[in-house]
This record gives sequence, structure tokens and C-alpha cells, in this order.
Amino acid sequence: MRKVQSQFGIGALQQKLVVGDLHFLADAEVARGGDGTGPSPHLYLAAALASCTSMTLKMYSERKSWKLENAIVTVEIVRTDDVEIFVREIELIGDLDAEHKERLLDIATKCPVHRALAGDIQIKTQLVS
Repeated sequence: MRKVQSQFGIGALQQKLVVGDLHFLADAEVARGGDGTGPSPHLYLAAALASCTSMTLKMYSERKSWKLENAIVTVEIVRTDDVEIFVREIELIGDLDAEHKERLLDIATKCPVHRALAGDIQIKTQLVS
């Protein structure tokens, strides 16, 4: 897996992110002291779950030769009593019966980002020079 690097950008909180040859920004919303020049870290986390879910559903349905035309996945992160709640809505578009839809809903929980977020997580931090 490639590494993600973040460093200060312009403005109050903007971060320049690099993954290989890809360059993008993260920032905080204006109401939170940023300049709103990019998604917040929490929005990237939601985007990771949404995109991974949609990719997983696409790969699974193609393997099964099901007629899934699109999977629109919306994720919102809500914080309640110090708990992060990921609210995920999945819209399946295509010629699918109830059994296919139920199976795809189950498959959504098997995407790698879902499994990482729902499982035990360890963060190992080290100072480098």
C-alpha cells in the first residue's frame, strides 16, 4: 500500500497531501478556522468508506454477472456522546431482485475500509528525523 504524506499548505489549516504522483488538499471548514479549500479529514474518512463500499459492490456484482448499473453510497459521520457514528446509505440501481439487493447489502460490510473501521485499530506513531 502506498503511503500518504501530509504537510502544511497555505492558510490557517490547509494540508498538502501527496500519494505517489497524486496531489490534493485537505482543510477545515471556515466555521472551524480553515479556509474550506478542500475536504476535512473527517470528510476524507467518509469518502474512503463510501468509495470502498461502491467499488466492492461493483466488483462483486460483476463477478456474479448481476446487472448493477450503479451503487450510490452516501456516508455521513455523526458524533454522539464521544462516539463516531457512520451513517451509510446505499442506493442500488439496476435490474436486481430482492435477494440480490440483500446480498449486496451484506457485501457492503465486507469492504476493506468498513472492516478496518469496524475492527480493532492500532496507530503506531514514531518521530523521525
